[in-house]
Amino acid sequence: MSDTVMISRAKGNGLRWIGAALVAAVLVFALIGPLLVPGDPYAQSLLNALSGPRPDAPLGYDHLGRSIFHRLAYALCLSPAIAIAAVLTAGLAGLVLGTLAAARGGWIEAALTILADALLALPGLLLVLIVLAIVPGTALGFWAGLSLVLWVEFFRLTRAATRETLASPAVQASRLLGFGPIYLFRTHVWPEIAPMMLTAAAFGTATAIMAIAALGFVHVGMRAPTPELGLMMVELLPYWREAPLALLSPVVATFVLLLGLTLLAGSREA
Repeated sequence: MSDTVMISRAKGNGLRWIGAALVAAVLVFALIGPLLVPGDPYAQSLLNALSGPRPDAPLGYDHLGRSIFHRLAYALCLSPAIAIAAVLTAGLAGLVLGTLAAARGGWIEAALTILADALLALPGLLLVLIVLAIVPGTALGFWAGLSLVLWVEFFRLTRAATRETLASPAVQASRLLGFGPIYLFRTHVWPEIAPMMLTAAAFGTATAIMAIAALGFVHVGMRAPTPELGLMMVELLPYWREAPLALLSPVVATFVLLLGLTLLAGSREA
């Protein structure tokens, strides 16, 4: 192994640990913070509107006197939960259909490929908007729309990698020995595609969180008064002069979370 490869791997491991630390810090804040400082993300007190930090609201209050700390913690649980659920659903669908297409070939592979290409030709946010038009402003709508968008990438990765793996001499030898498809997948296929799937999952989670925030920013996503990152930003934007900390809180939290996920995904390729 050359020195360049070793340095590249060490750098990749370092970035992965940084990404993991950033994601862990956000999750600790979201899960542990409300336990240390109890509060209601929906409670309003107009007397505290745009007030600065206090012991019961460490990040201050928004324009309706709601605690930014508790609303941000709720939002950082909601968006990742929807994104992870969508990625798990899309990953499972892409894994099953991609493996089926590579193993069977023929009209099954052709039909699934045409379907994936058709969905890929449409903008991802447009597909999510179509689903949200049917199930507006709900976590279920986001989950269904994001799953519909994300499964295509998992399908394409799985189909390409599985087809190459199934043609390898090791798989051919296992088939001659009488091993079934479950053994072949567990022993030969999954070890080959697992790193790619994990990388795609990290990127997919970041993409889903960005999509939820972007749609919330244009008032198409979750409905008020639900605490959501994009919705919090657009609600606080008119008051950035009076309460800059209130606006910066969801912006910084979103940036840190997306940066951590990106480092986790990108470092796996090093």
